[in-house]
Amino acid sequence: MPDTIDAHRLEKRRQATIRSRSRKDKHVYFQGVANARYLLRKVFRMVEERAKRARIDPLAHQALIQIYGSQGKSLRVKDVADRLDISQAFASSLVRVLVDNGYAIRSREGEDKRETRVTVTEAGVALLIGIDAAVQADVDAFTESLSEEDKEQALSILLFYVGTSIESSTSDAPL
Repeated sequence: MPDTIDAHRLEKRRQATIRSRSRKDKHVYFQGVANARYLLRKVFRMVEERAKRARIDPLAHQALIQIYGSQGKSLRVKDVADRLDISQAFASSLVRVLVDNGYAIRSREGEDKRETRVTVTEAGVALLIGIDAAVQADVDAFTESLSEEDKEQALSILLFYVGTSIESSTSDAPL
């Protein structure tokens, strides 16, 4: 069962992080940044390793995630490039590999059929689900080893990065 974070304490930590960023001694801020980056990088590496074991390039795996995880379960190649922060030409190459391996299909849409969209196939969805299931035990073992403070520091930075805070409409309501 996942740990429960005290939202009020997390919000105080987020505010302390923001204050630290504007001070001469930015240690608290960079401590949070270091923890957030460590946690994210560690989990992402676990996922990348599982993708490699499934014989798919980690970036192609990320493209599948972005396509299948999008609102309409399909994206234009341009949108894949934007979501992965890569060139459109490189995104097109990734999509071509996904299509060639049967994990995605391209289709023409729009009024004049000029818009090409990429959709994940059933085989692609099965691959995503398989990698996710395989990585879950690794992630669980890693996150169980983290202290509450490590988790709070990382979360406070992520809240800061997305420009949000934690507030409750009532003191008894869950946050």
